[in-house]
Amino acid sequence: MGNSYAGQLKSARFEEALHNSIEASLRCSSVVPRPIFSQLYLDPDQHPFSSADVKPKVEELDKDLVHRCTQNGSLDFSNTLTVNEMEDDEDDEEMSDSNSPPIPYSQKPAPEGSCTTDGFCQAGKDLRLVSLCMEQIDIPAGFLLVGAKSPNLPEHILVCAVDKRFLPDDHGKNALLGFSGNCIGCGERGFRYFTEFSNHINLKLTTQPKKQKHLKYYLVRSSQGVLSKGPLICWKECRSRQSSATCHSIKPNSSVSSTVTPENGTTNGYKSGFIQTDAANGNSSHGGKNSATSSTPVRPGNYSLSPRPSYASGDQATMFISGPPKKRHRGWYPGSPVPQPGLVVPVPTVRPLSRTESLLSAPVPQTPLTGILQPRPIPAGETVIVPENLLSNSGIRPVILIGYGTLPYFYGNVGDIVVSPLLVNCYKIPQLENKDLEQLGLTGSQLLSVENMILLTIQYLVRLGPDQIPLREEFEQIMLKAMQEFTLRERALQMGAQWVPVSPGQLPWLARLIASVSQDLVHVIVTQNSLAEGISETLRTLSEMRHYQRLPDYVVAICASKIRGNEFCVVVLGQHQSRALAESMLTTSEFLKEISYELITGKVSFLASHFKTTSLGDDLDKLLEKMQQRRGDSVVTPFNGDLNEYVSPQEAAAMIPTQNLDSDNETFQIYQPQLTVARKLLSQVCAIADSGSQSLDLGHFSKVDFIIIVPRSEVLVQQTLQRIRQSVSFQALYHMVNLVHGLADRVINCREVLEAFNLLVLQVSSFPYTLQTQQSRISSSNEVHWIQLDSMEDMSCEEKLYFGLNEYSKSLLWGITSPLLRCDETFEKMVNTLLERYPRLHSMVVRCYLLIQQYSEALMALTTMASLRDHSTPETLSIMDDLISSPGKTKSGRGHMLIIRVPSVQLAMLAKERLQEVRDRLGLQYRFEIILGNPASEVSVATHFVARLKTWRGNEPEEWTPRTYQDLEGLPCIVILTGKDPLGETFPRSLKYCDLRLIDSSYLTRTALEQEVGLACCYVSKEVIRGPTVALDLSGKEQERTTVSENDSDELLMDLERPQSNSSAVTGTSGSIMENGVSSSSAADKSQKQPLTPSFQSSANSVGLDEGVSTGTVGTGETLKQECDSLGPPMASSTTSKPSLASSSSSLGPRALPWPGGPVQGCRGLHASLPPIVILSKAAYSLLGSQRGGKLPSSSSLLPHADVAWVSSLRPLLHKDVSSEEQSLYYRQWTSARQHHADYSNQPDPSSGAWACHPRRLLLTGPPQVGKTGSYLQFLRILFRMLIRLLEVDVHDEGEINTDHSESSEVSQSEGEPWPDIESFSKIPFDLSVHDPKYSLMSLVYTEKLAGVKQEARKESKAEEPRKRATVSMMLTKYAAYNTFHHCEQCHQYMDFTSASQMSDSTLHAFTFSSSMLGEEVQLYFIIPKSKESHFVFSKQGRHLESMRLPLVSDKNLNVVKSPIFTPSSGRHEHGLLNLFHAMEGISHLHLLVVKEYEMPLYRKCWPNHIMLVLPGMFNNAGVGAARFLIKELSYHNLELERNRLEELGVKRQCVWPFIVVMDDSCVLWNIHSVQEQTSPPVEAGVSSKNVSLKSVLQHIEATPKIVHYAILGIQKWSSKLTSQSLKAPFSRCHVHDFIVLNIDLTQNVQYDFNRYFCEDVDFNLRTNSSGLLICRFNNFSLMKKHVQVGGQRDFIIKPKIMVSESLAPILPLQYVCAPDSEHTLLAAPAQFLLEKFLQHASFKLFPKAIRNFRSPVLAIDCYLNIGPEVAICYISSRPHSSNVNCEGVFFSGLLLYLCDSFVGADLLKKFKFLKGATLCVICQDRSSLRQTIVRLELEDEWQFRLRDEFQTANSSDDKPLYFLTGRHV
Repeated sequence: MGNSYAGQLKSARFEEALHNSIEASLRCSSVVPRPIFSQLYLDPDQHPFSSADVKPKVEELDKDLVHRCTQNGSLDFSNTLTVNEMEDDEDDEEMSDSNSPPIPYSQKPAPEGSCTTDGFCQAGKDLRLVSLCMEQIDIPAGFLLVGAKSPNLPEHILVCAVDKRFLPDDHGKNALLGFSGNCIGCGERGFRYFTEFSNHINLKLTTQPKKQKHLKYYLVRSSQGVLSKGPLICWKECRSRQSSATCHSIKPNSSVSSTVTPENGTTNGYKSGFIQTDAANGNSSHGGKNSATSSTPVRPGNYSLSPRPSYASGDQATMFISGPPKKRHRGWYPGSPVPQPGLVVPVPTVRPLSRTESLLSAPVPQTPLTGILQPRPIPAGETVIVPENLLSNSGIRPVILIGYGTLPYFYGNVGDIVVSPLLVNCYKIPQLENKDLEQLGLTGSQLLSVENMILLTIQYLVRLGPDQIPLREEFEQIMLKAMQEFTLRERALQMGAQWVPVSPGQLPWLARLIASVSQDLVHVIVTQNSLAEGISETLRTLSEMRHYQRLPDYVVAICASKIRGNEFCVVVLGQHQSRALAESMLTTSEFLKEISYELITGKVSFLASHFKTTSLGDDLDKLLEKMQQRRGDSVVTPFNGDLNEYVSPQEAAAMIPTQNLDSDNETFQIYQPQLTVARKLLSQVCAIADSGSQSLDLGHFSKVDFIIIVPRSEVLVQQTLQRIRQSVSFQALYHMVNLVHGLADRVINCREVLEAFNLLVLQVSSFPYTLQTQQSRISSSNEVHWIQLDSMEDMSCEEKLYFGLNEYSKSLLWGITSPLLRCDETFEKMVNTLLERYPRLHSMVVRCYLLIQQYSEALMALTTMASLRDHSTPETLSIMDDLISSPGKTKSGRGHMLIIRVPSVQLAMLAKERLQEVRDRLGLQYRFEIILGNPASEVSVATHFVARLKTWRGNEPEEWTPRTYQDLEGLPCIVILTGKDPLGETFPRSLKYCDLRLIDSSYLTRTALEQEVGLACCYVSKEVIRGPTVALDLSGKEQERTTVSENDSDELLMDLERPQSNSSAVTGTSGSIMENGVSSSSAADKSQKQPLTPSFQSSANSVGLDEGVSTGTVGTGETLKQECDSLGPPMASSTTSKPSLASSSSSLGPRALPWPGGPVQGCRGLHASLPPIVILSKAAYSLLGSQRGGKLPSSSSLLPHADVAWVSSLRPLLHKDVSSEEQSLYYRQWTSARQHHADYSNQPDPSSGAWACHPRRLLLTGPPQVGKTGSYLQFLRILFRMLIRLLEVDVHDEGEINTDHSESSEVSQSEGEPWPDIESFSKIPFDLSVHDPKYSLMSLVYTEKLAGVKQEARKESKAEEPRKRATVSMMLTKYAAYNTFHHCEQCHQYMDFTSASQMSDSTLHAFTFSSSMLGEEVQLYFIIPKSKESHFVFSKQGRHLESMRLPLVSDKNLNVVKSPIFTPSSGRHEHGLLNLFHAMEGISHLHLLVVKEYEMPLYRKCWPNHIMLVLPGMFNNAGVGAARFLIKELSYHNLELERNRLEELGVKRQCVWPFIVVMDDSCVLWNIHSVQEQTSPPVEAGVSSKNVSLKSVLQHIEATPKIVHYAILGIQKWSSKLTSQSLKAPFSRCHVHDFIVLNIDLTQNVQYDFNRYFCEDVDFNLRTNSSGLLICRFNNFSLMKKHVQVGGQRDFIIKPKIMVSESLAPILPLQYVCAPDSEHTLLAAPAQFLLEKFLQHASFKLFPKAIRNFRSPVLAIDCYLNIGPEVAICYISSRPHSSNVNCEGVFFSGLLLYLCDSFVGADLLKKFKFLKGATLCVICQDRSSLRQTIVRLELEDEWQFRLRDEFQTANSSDDKPLYFLTGRHV
């Protein structure tokens, strides 16, 4: 039952074979069907093709084709089997009798000395067909010439002579076994064994030689005598019947090699449209002449709607030549008849580009049919013979649109027809998912019947009319609407309505009925047997047509076959439609090659000779010569004169124009929209960094480089470089990379770039559609869209508005006489006449020649030959008139620019030469310049024009030359812009006309069309848009006639829809007035040039986008600094047609039309200038017209780009008001990348089905010339600033305060000492004054020196506003402390834990001790990570925490800091600088975070590797005093525990290290300072500073000799104002703050006040000092404190305890207290906090006598409280033996007693004297202790109290208010 070893039968294959067999028998003309099992033999895997598939997958065919694509984009088949051979390369087993596997074969060596070269016999003679095809070869009778295949030379056939008795007959039978053959090279005869023969001809086989496998073809001679490859030798039954199919059939649905091309795309640069056939052997060896060829039938594929797997693959159009199939392919059945013409033409499947014939192929010479073999012919009904000379006779190349059903075979003159797959996919209804169906408003069941599809097609063709061509997208929408209607009808049907479908019988008359209204433009032909009849009939009619007879545009051929049902196709015969459809099948690259080919081969010579004469019939060259002679040597005056004024060339070259004195100097500015977009980009980058995906780490880099990749255009490179230079603020290094066209894709998609974690790719594009497909590598969330222009209406400052594609479309509705978008109807009529005359030339060639003639004749008409006026189109005439007359009107000689867009470089060069010749012959060479705008070359301008440009620009250097188009501002010139696409170069404001008449139906994708019009997009002043008629109506009559009311639209482009037309602002412009359809120059007289005339001459004077005023505003009102923030003009970019040629960022820039709003100089008024006028071809004009009422032009419904394909023919319409974000999502759903697209390889994730996006790739998209380049350069700038800011820190920078009354140190210190000498240091008096600038608003501490200071009113600060403190930005160094946002390799162990599970690695330990101050036991909690347990001592049993290990005083380890570091922190779990790894240089240290209980989880999450000390819950609302108090208490308790522990180990108690470090969480950097020696004494010595680590500072302090005798050591606060004076004393005895090394042993009896919120350190320092202890500040070290804006000691928000209403007025500090038991609003805040806040603001009420009276301070016993900056406090300690300030003779202005203890007694108070009227304030915990204190201190003796002088803080009794009493000294 078959080859058992080869594999199992698969049921799917069985079903398919069965299906094919039944189908074959149904269609088969013979009676016997082909047995199914013969299709099901499985072959062992020796084939080049897998035998598992009955039919190859389309994708595999595509891949096969890709392998053949060579470097230049052509197809190379040189090393692959030609189609026919691949087909026929059967396995031995198919011929052998046995089914055993093949036996390895060893060939016997060749005789010594013989030739072994492939293609030659052993005698060294050439056997290759290419060499022998012209030779006469004699062969014996009964022998035939056959072709053998050598496996080593697949591209060659070897010629052999074989006895025909050993070859099979027509039926594949009757071949004698054995072999008899001769070598035709050396003539050796009588080889009787094929093995022997194969050795002689050097076949070099690896398997057993078999004639069946290696003798392949009969060889035949053509009538010209050329020997060529003929039919296959049919070694098996049935072969003979298709023997000749190789050469004639183009039948893609039958074989492996049918090349499949994506519909309206290309197969590697080749369209499936023009079928070209040549003899394969001819072109290679005969210099490109076609060898004799036979009729070659073409058979396009069988497109059917049946859901067979072979058609499931999307946009496939197949129309290439294929050989006969292997037996297992379906569609070939016994008796399948094939016509047998006599000659066989082996054709490669796709013609390589290197061939010389045209893509729009010429017909192939025909030869009569002479038979060699006579197989049965196909019935006539299945074939179409294309008539000879069809194109020559009719002037039309018909296009056959594949419809539904099987197209017939075509043969004969197939070069004269085109088969297009344009609409075929519309008939293949795709399978959609339910959600897609719902979106489309469909249910799954309503597939259209064939009859309905035919009727819809006819209806559509009728509706198109004579001018339009069928568009796939349009028809798809019609199909969708029809299906939606059927859905509605189905629903109606369920409700009982009647609906009868069209029956096949009704179809013919319904079809004719619909076509009858088309005025004979659409004909219907109905046939009964096959489509071939209808097509043949149509082609016959066409070839016999007389020229005066009218043809229909479309013939719809319908085959109403009873067996197969209805089938149809459309034959397009319309002159315009057939050409447009054929041309639109070529990609841009292909039609440019086609044009190039036509020019090179001289095909255009007829056309060129037609244009040698003028429209009046004169010889153009002779005429021009005559004019030149008449003119003599003189030339037309360059400017400031009429066209009939002549001067000598020398005089012309020397004429200097006036400089525009009133034009502003160019300054550059970034505009608000650009800033907004740049910030959107930046926030997107930050979002990527913050996403937690670890794909971008912004904190981890050392420098920032930018690489900018632009499309390959010299001008664009120069333009981008210029922009970068203008934005001089870049501190980063720029590499400007101009990459080879198309390389950008490879750069950004190469592995290095994709995987580089420090590389961001920003793609910038105006037409980003190639980057928005299903396979897009850019996530839609990483797209940044230009801000919606509508929202800009709010910006009243925006004087200028963007005028883009949509505005151009809408301007068509303005109803004005000179629209901005125009179509030159006269020109189109001329083109059509010429196209009929030259059917073989590409329409762009014809259009270009006509355009050159139009411009040439317009020049002649305007200068010397007025008779030619009527022969130029009015449009061309008015443009040229404006161009050459405007320089003559002023002394400045400025004029306009005209762009003529000619995509073909050869045509552009031709146009430039011709126009230049005409210009020079007419003497206009000094009047205007003609420039070739070729992307590959720089701008080239004649020297006299460069001189003129320099004069206008003013101060340019001598060697200056224009580099960009913008440099040509004001130069009258024609720029012939060439190249495949415009690449986004920016044009000057003097651009007035954009001629796009060559952009025709070849541009049928959205990008191609819209980027051409993008050339003209720009910014205009609002006036233009509000009243376009002001500037546009060129006829006075029009103004009187039109009175349209202004439309109050809310849109940004305020009255774009219907602007006012009745403006009296102007009387005309410098344009042209239309008189009788012919335009004449409008000489604008002097009266016209009033300031308000919107005219183009004045356009140069106004402020442009790139010449704006220099200060824009950024963010919140900071002014942009000119030197660093003003960037080059806003710029834009457009993508080229390669998928991401806009790649990293293609940079382009917008042109600004004058923006009013610059400084008005003198009496110069406001000039309004217009957007350029765009002249389009008719095809482009119809597509760019606006959809009524929508924002998008009709072009938006086209395929977005040639590199992408629609996913489905059923898809919703792109809504007319859709935003660019929604467009992106639409294209991402409905388009996919084609095979050659860079994103094609981005395959979805098999598990989720989602496509992978690149995490670091962004897309910036915005309309052309809107300012994208300026925006992305601004983005790079702020990104750079931000990244540098990550390396910077804002630190407080304030000079010391109260320096004028500090105690000078009497005792001299030597300057260079590293440590203080305790003897001399203890003699220095303590400086009581507080110098820390953070205390600038605190009460002064009284000193004797203060009494002599002049008292000035200190600036009162408002309570509500926190003071803005001075900061400065510093670069972080390697020794900085960091917050949680810092990540780096070194400290990540220190910071992170590897997984969440390790959170549990920390253990919680309770630690209890008793505090005498608190009078109770305190329980603290330690959270200790496993890694830090070595710092603690645990009990042996139960792992109970016993103590924290302390080192010894005597320890000397350089890699250790001995003191434990405590950092109290609140509200700063993310922002606190708690990462000390770098500050400590990575050494081991003991660091404890001290946090409140409720904040512990937050800190633990952010700092899992830190030891936490958690304060008891009772301190949750406490201030910083409580944290410091507990740190000190705990540390002392621990010191005692450690002393006890170590004492047992024999260590003396005093040897245990008694110091701790208490440090704020905002300390960021530490510095060391030294005074530089100065030689000359008068000069202030400088201070040199160096950043050092915290480790080195602590180690230095810890090394202080006799350190245990100091109570507190600290360092000074950094300030940029540090002078050598402040460093004169290396050590000071004064207050220290924020960072202290504290001796807990010495200060055992001095406590922090645990109640305090403010000034707890000043209070503690004063207490310590009064106890006689030493406080030392090291002045050569300084501390930088970061300005942290969150957390810390921030104020409580004070709110009422019970909220009455939400909107209460703020509570003032004086309301923080109230009389006891009053009705006062009670507040929700701690009592102590309210008290301290109240005292700060109540000094005027409490201590009126003390205000600004520093001689009489307020006496404060045992406390320092801030009672306002206007008051001084004299601190006195009540402790015995304490050292206090000398108060002799001081009369105090007040007395402050705060929670006094038993040391304060009546006797102490009686020592002090008070002023009369001095005031008293006694503060106690409750009312009873207040009364007891008054009694105990005998206060009533000297102080008078009133009942109303008792107060409490405004707390409820639950919150334990504080009470105080005030009184007056009697």
